[in-house]
Amino acid sequence: MLAGKTVRLGMRALGSGGTALPGLVVERAHPGVVAQLAQGLATTTLITGTNGKTTTAAMLARILRADGQAVVHNRSGSNLMRGVTAALVGAATPLGRLRLGRSAVLEADEAALPAIANAAPPSVVVFTNLMRDQLDRYGEIESIALRWTDALPTFPSDATIALNVDDPLIASLGMHWDGPCVRFGIEDPNIPPAPAGEIMDAIWDPLTQDDFRYSRRYFAQLGRWHTETGAERPAPDIAAEDISAAAGSIAFTLRMPQGSVDVALPAEGLYSVYNALAAAAAATALDVSAEAIRRGLETHEAAFGRQEEMTVEGRPVRMLLGKNPSGMNQALRTLQRAGERHHLLVLLNDGIADGTDVSWIWDVDWESQAEHCQTLTVGGRRAADMALRLEYAGLPTPCGPIENDIGQALRTALDTVPESEQLVILPTYTAMLDVRQRLGRMGASRLWDVA
Repeated sequence: MLAGKTVRLGMRALGSGGTALPGLVVERAHPGVVAQLAQGLATTTLITGTNGKTTTAAMLARILRADGQAVVHNRSGSNLMRGVTAALVGAATPLGRLRLGRSAVLEADEAALPAIANAAPPSVVVFTNLMRDQLDRYGEIESIALRWTDALPTFPSDATIALNVDDPLIASLGMHWDGPCVRFGIEDPNIPPAPAGEIMDAIWDPLTQDDFRYSRRYFAQLGRWHTETGAERPAPDIAAEDISAAAGSIAFTLRMPQGSVDVALPAEGLYSVYNALAAAAAATALDVSAEAIRRGLETHEAAFGRQEEMTVEGRPVRMLLGKNPSGMNQALRTLQRAGERHHLLVLLNDGIADGTDVSWIWDVDWESQAEHCQTLTVGGRRAADMALRLEYAGLPTPCGPIENDIGQALRTALDTVPESEQLVILPTYTAMLDVRQRLGRMGASRLWDVA
């Protein structure tokens, strides 16, 4: 335990977040440390899914703190077992104890969920969505759905699962669970449908082989779905109604069994509403009041590269992580208000945490951004691939050379953008970690801390 804390302090002194290595050190020395520490937790909530895990976990942590609870949270998004270990070790005393009464909010990698749930038996498990991501690591999304289905019987029988019923693959998990279940989704008939041609990652029911059909589709495979053999979207227990968007925020009525509240969420995009619904569903399962849920959501701050805003060298900078087709499409949608044009820095890496196959960039609707892009800079290990894709999409010619070095690409972008205008950075996961560290060394203000 002390060794892990020492490594964490040393990494922070060197300018690193120190989010996973301390957990790896402690895991090697004490393999059962998560199970040991988890015994002292009041509640444990695990949050998994393709997109939205980090933001949903951040929202839920805010809600629980608004409810007066002390929270342990792997808030940097380090979501393998080592990241969970690091979060628990960081909150423990040098003698290896957690203060009584703490609640854990733990983001869990899709593939690591069964092992994490086994080590830290959950009170609540939230499933956000299931979309194509890192196929070289996960395989097709149906294989992840099967892995989750097999994991359900290992959860405590009194645990509650929270399901996004607008995603048919997530909704189907309820068929395999006999315990408590909270369902969430959008109930607003005025939400614009997904653009024609936008990709769907789940197109058919693995059980019946029947295609999913939609009376309204919001994005990817999320919407009001049904099949010809009689399956259909269940009614949600937690719902967002009367949704209205504005620059920098989105407002909606949050309907819950414990009462309805109007929420002004300081985030953009319909995917932010889904994250809020997921957090509210978990909080409802934990018996948190409607008012505490509203307070927590309205004090939300952007999480680690997800709509993060800062100032660098006098210029406003905004970062929108996009690590798969659906996630990047939703990030781009927040940049498509009529008459608005943006200075873009697009960063594409192909590390293990990104997925080494970058062909997914051809399934992103970059064409929708062509009329909104004022200047373009491209960087990252696969910058040439990205530049080619953006050329076909009709975006402007990149400013300066196409840089594999992210530091050089960042410098070019900052030098291109007038001081009073905003630079928007669209990175993949490891590119986000890299550029974020560089921005921190440049003195970026309001950079989200990973402590």
